[in-house]
Amino acid sequence: MNPTTASGGQLLVQALQTHGVEHVFCVPGESFLAVLDALHDATDIAVTVCRQEGGAAMMAEAQGKLTGRPGICMVTRGPGATNASAGIHIAMQDSTPLIVFVGQIERGMREREAFQEVDYRGVFGKLAKWVTEIDDAARIPELVSRAFHIATSGRPGPVVVALPEDMLTDVLTTPPVAAAPWRTVEASPGRAQMQELAALLAQAKKPMLVLGGSRWSDAACAQVAQFASAWQLPVACSFRRQMLFAGEHACYAGDVGLGINPKLLARLKDADLLILLGGRLSEVPSQSYTLLDIPVPKQTLVHVFADPDELNHVYQATLGIAASPIGFVQELSHLPVPAAPVWAEHTAAAHVDYLAWSEPAGRSNPGLLQMGPVMEHLKGALPQDVILCNGAGNFSIWLHRFWRFRGFGTQLAPTSGSMGYGLPAAVGAQRLYPGRTVVCFAGDGDFMMHGQELATAVQYGLPIVVLLLDNGMYGTIRMHQEKNYPARVFATDLKNPDFCALAFAYGAHGERVERTDEFAPALARAMASGKPAVLHCLMDPQAITPTATLDSLRAQGQAQQALR
Repeated sequence: MNPTTASGGQLLVQALQTHGVEHVFCVPGESFLAVLDALHDATDIAVTVCRQEGGAAMMAEAQGKLTGRPGICMVTRGPGATNASAGIHIAMQDSTPLIVFVGQIERGMREREAFQEVDYRGVFGKLAKWVTEIDDAARIPELVSRAFHIATSGRPGPVVVALPEDMLTDVLTTPPVAAAPWRTVEASPGRAQMQELAALLAQAKKPMLVLGGSRWSDAACAQVAQFASAWQLPVACSFRRQMLFAGEHACYAGDVGLGINPKLLARLKDADLLILLGGRLSEVPSQSYTLLDIPVPKQTLVHVFADPDELNHVYQATLGIAASPIGFVQELSHLPVPAAPVWAEHTAAAHVDYLAWSEPAGRSNPGLLQMGPVMEHLKGALPQDVILCNGAGNFSIWLHRFWRFRGFGTQLAPTSGSMGYGLPAAVGAQRLYPGRTVVCFAGDGDFMMHGQELATAVQYGLPIVVLLLDNGMYGTIRMHQEKNYPARVFATDLKNPDFCALAFAYGAHGERVERTDEFAPALARAMASGKPAVLHCLMDPQAITPTATLDSLRAQGQAQQALR
């Protein structure tokens, strides 16, 4: 056999192909030109060139969230890597598999503060699940394989792989043996644990099942729905994880997040058995760690989580089960189904309360553009499998409260609360599923964080629709400002561009929506345009939430100050 040769860049691309990578998001840089050159010949890998590294990382994270496979991002050294840190942080807090390949200075220049030099282990050591630097091209198959397995194992998360520029141009006469494709290891519960769970359910009078986290699939969600139906068990979803259980399902009780339905909150506190499946019950869903007593909850707690290190980390569970959601739900069908659960009426009442809480019809807010009718129209205008994306801000309340999510893979939202996520996530989703409808909800401040990625959507002909709700301020911060420092408005007002004109400048479709009756025809034209589209929706600043105005919040804040 004649010896073959391969550069480090070629070996890296071969490793990506081995592990089934079909898409890479990048902002090009001279530090990894050898990889870009190898991708030139890799016709089975699509490459999306982005406008800023934060957007690229968020696009890759969105694909990881939708598929359970690591999203792949490539950025250059120094500022390129630090720009990508926002997406890395999202992947960490959202438990999303993500691999970020970062160009690095030449090996012989280390520790001289060379041009754009960064110690990636030092910078990302606490922000990522694993950080490594490949010094020897011969180890590329080994270390890339490890990156895929670490990113997807246990609690998934981001991995950062630094690539010294000269390592990528090294040529090996006898390339190393390629690794086998990565495989997910699904942990399943033991028989004794499932028997203990059955016994706890048999004793319960007011159980609740809360779904969250990652490591889910279409099939796993369907199995949970079947289990809930058979047991008539009330089910809630954690913060920004509503896609795990259909809102129209008779057992659905609502989402456990910001602005939680008070009736659902009371039910959770009153539950005698709480089954936490897949989630950590961190700050937001735990209502700032007040939902359960710490360390020992008064509720009987069953905690199912893929990483055993998380179990009993904050909450001491009555029964802790180290299993992934996929592995756990496969065992649920073996539990004996009760003939007449004592909690059936409790479940039915919880769903009725959810339907009332999430009904947009009749909701009114200050201003000419009414979001209640807008949300009502969207229910009929958007297809069942629409993917809805958002970043952070009060505007997202309209989506999270009044949209009834219908299934897995229909929601992209950062539990980390990162602004600017919605538009890049929409680009990532549309690149993954070109035949599906993708809609991004954004606020004015939120949109401007990564609004330049509209150019990416135009470049690749992605017909995403952006509903841009513009109230001329950082609304969430203003809300808290009025509550805590009433009438002392500072650093929260924004002077915005004409977003409709901006959309035209990018080559997208744009429309200005000022009144409720203008929304439906504008949406229809946007969806028919076949282009990326921005609907610039002008909101009254007083419409700060579905239930409060700025004036009412200011009055509350002033009343609280008077009592101090």
